[in-house]
Amino acid sequence: MSFDLVLFGGTGDLAWRKLMPALFQAFRHGTLPPGGRIIGIGRDELSAEQYRSLIRARFDKVELAKRPNEDEFVGFASLLEFVRMDLSRPADYARLVGTLAARQTDTVVMYVATAPTLFTTVCEQLAGAALNSAKTRIVLEKPLGHDLASNRAINEAVRRVFSEKQIFRIDHYLGKPAVQNLFALRFGNALFEPLWRREHIANIQITIAEELGVEKRGAFYETTGALRDMVQNHALQLLCAIGMEPPINSHADAIRDEKLKVLRSLKPWTAETLAQDVIRGQYTGGKIAGNAVAPYCDETGVNPASQTETFVALRTEISNWRWAGVPFFIRTGKRLAGRDARIVVNFRPTPHAIFNSQIGVANRLVINLQPKDGLELHLLAQGQDNRRNSQTLAPVQLDLDFDKRFGSGRVGAYERLLLDVIDGRLNLFVRSDEQEEAWRWVEPILEHWSNDPQGLRLYAAGTWGPSAASAMIARDGFCWAEEC
Repeated sequence: MSFDLVLFGGTGDLAWRKLMPALFQAFRHGTLPPGGRIIGIGRDELSAEQYRSLIRARFDKVELAKRPNEDEFVGFASLLEFVRMDLSRPADYARLVGTLAARQTDTVVMYVATAPTLFTTVCEQLAGAALNSAKTRIVLEKPLGHDLASNRAINEAVRRVFSEKQIFRIDHYLGKPAVQNLFALRFGNALFEPLWRREHIANIQITIAEELGVEKRGAFYETTGALRDMVQNHALQLLCAIGMEPPINSHADAIRDEKLKVLRSLKPWTAETLAQDVIRGQYTGGKIAGNAVAPYCDETGVNPASQTETFVALRTEISNWRWAGVPFFIRTGKRLAGRDARIVVNFRPTPHAIFNSQIGVANRLVINLQPKDGLELHLLAQGQDNRRNSQTLAPVQLDLDFDKRFGSGRVGAYERLLLDVIDGRLNLFVRSDEQEEAWRWVEPILEHWSNDPQGLRLYAAGTWGPSAASAMIARDGFCWAEEC
C-alpha cells in the first residue's frame, strides 16, 4: 500500500523527539508499508537534502539502540522530502498539491503536529486546495483545545472538512504496549472478571509520575498545566480502560462506546468535592538523583509568580452498578520522586481473618506501564513464625515482566499508532464525543481553580508531591502504594 505522510510541524520538537524516530523504527522493523514517502512541512528555507541532514543530526541524540547506522539511514532518507509552507497562505498549499500529484498513492496522511490554534486553519486550507479527498486521513495531536468550548469549536471545524472516520485524534498512551496488555488482561482472560467490581475492589490508583521538569517547554506549560496536559487525556483514558464494560467486539466504535459510558458515569463535581477531592501543586527547588534542580517559577518561559499546577491528585467515582462507591484516585506530576506510571488495584481484605499474618502489602494487582512494563500480584502465602512455632501468613509478590517475556524490542507507542493511521485502524484513537465528555468533566475543576488563587500547594522536587494528596486519600482510610 503506497502512502504519503505529510508532517505539518516537520521541523518541530515533536517531529524530532517522537515522530521521526518512530517512523525510522517502523522502517527498520520492515513494518512501514513499501512505496511510502514522508514529507516534512515547515517555514524554513530547506532543500530536501538539508532536511535529511537535520534529521540525521537529531538521530544522534536518541538512545543508542534506536540510532540508525549509515546504511539504514541512507535507506530511510530516501523516503524524506521537504516542502516550505506558511500554513495560512493558500498559494503554499498549491505547492503541496503539486508535490502530492507527482505520485498517485493509495493513502495520504496529514499529521498536524502544530499548535492547536492552527488546526482549524490547516483543515480549511486543505479543503480549499481539494486535499481532503476520501483517501486522506488527518491526525490531530493533543491538546485539542484549551477547554470544552475550544475543543468543540476545533472538532466542528475539522468535521466540516473531514468525516469522523478520517479523523485520528492521537493519545500516545493508548499506543503503549502496557496499555494494550491492560486490554488483553481484562478482555482476553476470565481470571479477573468476576472480581472486577465493587464487591471485591476497595480502591484503584492511577499514577503518572515524571522526574523531569518542564525542560524547555515552560511557555507551553504555562498555558496548559498538569490537568490539561495529563489528566484530561492520558489519565482519563487509563481510567476508561480499567472501568469500561467488555465491548461486544474489537471494532473501534464498540470500544469507544464503552469508554464514553465510563466518562458519562463519572460522579459530578460539587463545591464540597472540588474543595476536598482535588489537590493542585507546584514544585519548588529540590534534588533529583542527587542533583539540585530549580523550582518551576525559575524555569525558562515561566512567570515568576506563576499559579500553574505541575501536580494534580484527585478522587472520583464511577456511578454505575459495577463501580458505585469505589474511589478512583488519580495522581500526576513533574519533578516527582521517580518516573513511574502504574495502575494499582487494591482488593478488599478477607471478610474474616483466621490466620496470624505479618504486616505487608497483599491482595493487590499492580499494572506497571513505565519504565517497567508488566504485572505484579501481591498475595499472602504461608510462612513460619519460629518464635511462636506456629503458621502465619506473609506477603509475597509474583512478577510478570513483559519486556523479559516478549523482548524489549517491542513496537513503541508512536510507531504503533502511525502504522495504524496508515492502515486506517481507529481502535486506539479518541472519538470527538469522548474528548468533549472528558473536557466537560474537567471544566468545573478549572473554573474552581480560577476562583481559588490560594489553593496551590508547593512541594519539593524529588518528593511524591504535596502532603495534602496523602491527606486526601487517607480520608477514605487508604494510602498511596509507596506509602503503605
